[in-house]
Amino acid sequence: MRSALLSLLLLGACAGARPYDYSREPDPRRAEYIIGPADQLSVQVWKNPELSKDVSVRPDGTVTLPLIGDIKAAGQTPTQLREEIVRQLGRFVRGEGLVVTVGVTGVNSYTFTVSGNVERAGVYSSQRYVTVLEAIQLAGGPNRFASPGGIEIYRRDAEGKVRAIPIDYPALLAGRRPESNVAILAGDQINVP
Repeated sequence: MRSALLSLLLLGACAGARPYDYSREPDPRRAEYIIGPADQLSVQVWKNPELSKDVSVRPDGTVTLPLIGDIKAAGQTPTQLREEIVRQLGRFVRGEGLVVTVGVTGVNSYTFTVSGNVERAGVYSSQRYVTVLEAIQLAGGPNRFASPGGIEIYRRDAEGKVRAIPIDYPALLAGRRPESNVAILAGDQINVP
């Protein structure tokens, strides 16, 4: 009885799948990490230990460094932040030997929400990027009340508009729509109806 019900659910979900161009979704695994609030950074200035510091990115996205003061870190890659620190330190430190490294020592800003009919709805974080399947599994998977054919990822674009990305979960599980197993971005909300 249970397998017949599951088959019926899978068939109904497949019939209602909406077409979507998943190739237009960004894949953070193919780009340099973007620093966010609560991330831990190590800023090292070669031959200047008094200017080197381990810092935590504050909720407003800034860090405080010796000589420079507050500098915006969130939304930048470590390379971009390093370049800005070199530019600002160049006002105080003379010479061509100004070498700065910026390392991310703690990833804390990569969080996403899984809500709806899953075993453990909530806000999740990870030290590595996860896909939609992995995110749903972190939440314990769909519960017995779920309608997994209607899963959507709500993602905010650069202008602040929220758009829905449809996910055909049964097709993903069956291996038919691997392109829809998109990487989850920080701030994404996955809803399992």
